[in-house]
Amino acid sequence: MADSAPPLPLDPPQHNARRPPAPGRRTSLGQRIRRDKVMLLLALPGLLYFVVFHYVPLLGYMVAFQDYQPYLGYMHSAWSGITNFTAAFSQPAFWSATANTLEIAVIQLVFFFPVPIALALLLNSVVSDRVRRFVQSVVYLPHFIGWVIIVSVFQQILGGAGLLPDLLGSLGLPRYDMMSDPDAFPWLLTLQLVWKDAGWGTIIILAALLNIDRQSYEAAALDGAGPARRLWHVTLPGLAPVIILLLILNLGQVLSVGFEQILLQRDAVGPGAGEVLDTYVYFHGIRDNDWGVAAAVGLVKAVLGTALVLGANKFAHRLGHEGVYRGADR
Repeated sequence: MADSAPPLPLDPPQHNARRPPAPGRRTSLGQRIRRDKVMLLLALPGLLYFVVFHYVPLLGYMVAFQDYQPYLGYMHSAWSGITNFTAAFSQPAFWSATANTLEIAVIQLVFFFPVPIALALLLNSVVSDRVRRFVQSVVYLPHFIGWVIIVSVFQQILGGAGLLPDLLGSLGLPRYDMMSDPDAFPWLLTLQLVWKDAGWGTIIILAALLNIDRQSYEAAALDGAGPARRLWHVTLPGLAPVIILLLILNLGQVLSVGFEQILLQRDAVGPGAGEVLDTYVYFHGIRDNDWGVAAAVGLVKAVLGTALVLGANKFAHRLGHEGVYRGADR
């Protein structure tokens, strides 16, 4: 009987081959950087943008605690403690601007925030792809138009010599100038915001709708659920994480209600109705050279916005959602 063939030699160990980490073993920071170096390079421009234009300017908030003199600079201006804060809080104009800001913010949060969600659901229900793309292009377009043009368009329609007052006059009704009505100013701002940015806001919602499992709809339909029940039990729960994330981010910007939009229309309704915290900072800091008070108000806005984001994110964790970031207990 012939001898059996000798066993093949084993391949020599390849010491240079990259091996995956053992289960349960955490990778080091250097390994994660080498692994994700392409993604980190792609994220680098965005990171530099936020560092240069958002984080480095935070150093300017020291002006809030100084009697700032531009020709002396940060390093040589005298420190004044909380004098700028007490000066701002003692001004009736500050509290009027705060009240106007909160009123506009609440109206926009209640009446603008749900509009992109509803619009995305309507677009998602359109059967024809051609019709859907056409409608998307139409509703996205106003986002790329500047506020100067948008305010001019509304002035031509709702202003004193606009289309609507002329129509009311031709019908024998009192002419109504919405552009100069202080009581209607928050609603006018919300209407302009809906027309400009509602279509743009649907992008994230439409992307989230694509991630919902189609089999869930099929299973719900087999169980006899109609369109309304599928919307309530499948679509909205699938959109809940994205909606909560957007809501938390909007709360962080609740005290910033559109500087350019309001500045263009402030004089038409007067400071009593048109002054918000952003315009208050602009007029007191830039026009009146009251740098310390303006910086103090800006710092209060930043602190309150951060507190709202952290509080809303903690509340989202209690509801079982991730929010903006994971908590330490998750």
